[in-house]
Amino acid sequence: MHPREHFDRELRQLNDSILLMASRVEEQLKVALVAYDRLDPSLDTTVSDLDREVNRVRFEIEEKCIELIATQQPVSRDLRLIVAAMNMIVDIERMGDQAKGIMKAVKHIHPKKLTQRPQEIREMGVRVQEMLLKTKQAYATRDIQLAHDVATSDDIVDKLYAQAFTQIMYRMTGTSTADEAEAEYELLRVAREIERFGDLVTNVAERLIFIVTGSMAEVNIDRDEVTE
Repeated sequence: MHPREHFDRELRQLNDSILLMASRVEEQLKVALVAYDRLDPSLDTTVSDLDREVNRVRFEIEEKCIELIATQQPVSRDLRLIVAAMNMIVDIERMGDQAKGIMKAVKHIHPKKLTQRPQEIREMGVRVQEMLLKTKQAYATRDIQLAHDVATSDDIVDKLYAQAFTQIMYRMTGTSTADEAEAEYELLRVAREIERFGDLVTNVAERLIFIVTGSMAEVNIDRDEVTE
């Protein structure tokens, strides 16, 4: 096999591994959100098992990236892809940490101590799942328009978080027991973990734009255009 063909195959395998890692995080988030919806702490084992798999794949990808840089002498475009991949996997791993954070908060929420849960939190969960799916599709197809769509969607998640935050803080000031206050606090933690998850997905989408265009100017998105 010609050296360039071999290198291209290695890069394709690298891309496949990143998509696999993102898929594991997608599963992790889905389980964590189901746990939140049901207030079911028993799903913690599943989330933790997936997190270990995510971490394992992350370090395998990192080792492969270092190996490619050391042995293949990549040209500038290839080097940009490899370095960007190393940054992406850090953010993807952190997404898994946010899913774990959701699960940790769920374990401390006592259903009988909650009067209600903001609908915005559930909608945030739906939104970030959609963002991650689109990011995977954008990465697989190098679709920068789809990546732009993902990045601008983050403003919607931020607005939902602000609405949920306001509601929770208002109720927290009216709690009469420590258990009630703790339940509201953990609810706020869930919202914060989801909001942060969206930020990390956005980082990956923007990194993809840089991979394709080679320009940070293309990454600067006018988020004031979001009207949803």
